[in-house]
Amino acid sequence: MKKILVTGATGFVGGHLVRRLLNNQYEVHVLIRPETDQEPLKPTIVHTHLGSTQNMIETIQDVQPDAVIHLASLFIGEHKSGDIEDLIKSNVILSTQLVEAMSVNGVCLLINVGTSWQHYAGADYNPVNLYAATKQAFRSLLSFYLETSDLRVINLELFDTFGPNDRRDKLFNLLNRLRVTGDTISMSPGYQYLDPIYIDDVCDAFLVALQRLQSGQVKRSETYSVCSNEPIQLRELVKIYENVSNTKLNVEWGGRPYRPREVMQPWSEGVTLPGWSPKVSIEDGVKMLLQSYV
Repeated sequence: MKKILVTGATGFVGGHLVRRLLNNQYEVHVLIRPETDQEPLKPTIVHTHLGSTQNMIETIQDVQPDAVIHLASLFIGEHKSGDIEDLIKSNVILSTQLVEAMSVNGVCLLINVGTSWQHYAGADYNPVNLYAATKQAFRSLLSFYLETSDLRVINLELFDTFGPNDRRDKLFNLLNRLRVTGDTISMSPGYQYLDPIYIDDVCDAFLVALQRLQSGQVKRSETYSVCSNEPIQLRELVKIYENVSNTKLNVEWGGRPYRPREVMQPWSEGVTLPGWSPKVSIEDGVKMLLQSYV
């Protein structure tokens, strides 16, 4: 299995994964929107999705990938009414067009990416936000294709991810700004637990999942959690960052309330992908992240 089509290649996880696939001698094709800058995607083979289902079918027909990794999504933590159309287009319609095109062209192997936020308060399904609900909505639509085609799917539910070259407005970028500027920031009381996992371990999980699909072990659909299973309290995580960076950060704990539906304990009932386990500790991950800023 050498020809892989990746959606969401311009995102944080997608960008790192594409480089890993290239380093492992895969022929990597990426699917992008018309407005996407193609220069950072070299030397992948780029295909532009023009929005229609027929265009998607023609693209899959042209590529004939051995497997598809579907990372593309729109994340909005707390949506506004005006965000609904974009969330549905990105997370439901695009995803359904992709799997329809796979079905039409006989492409059977898919890694679909979900989120731990589909499991608020430890439930089998309880979405933290509308974004998580759209991820579950596609999972329901996927059931139709599993019943009516030879599709085989591994769903990887990602937790907090971190590492170099992350443009997202996430915790570690915030901590780095505080480290550099010395500014003070108001944060929640900080007693919620997070389960951050370094990007190298995340990429390892995708490669193991590809191998599992290729081996024929997946008969229909499997779902796995990509996490450390060692949650850490936000306050403790900030302390680790301070210790590793040898910096005292100006954090006002309790300066703002928890977010609506704050996840106080990450989902802990998920199944670990066979043959995979995280190798990078929080401390080592923070060290490598800080080295990347130099």
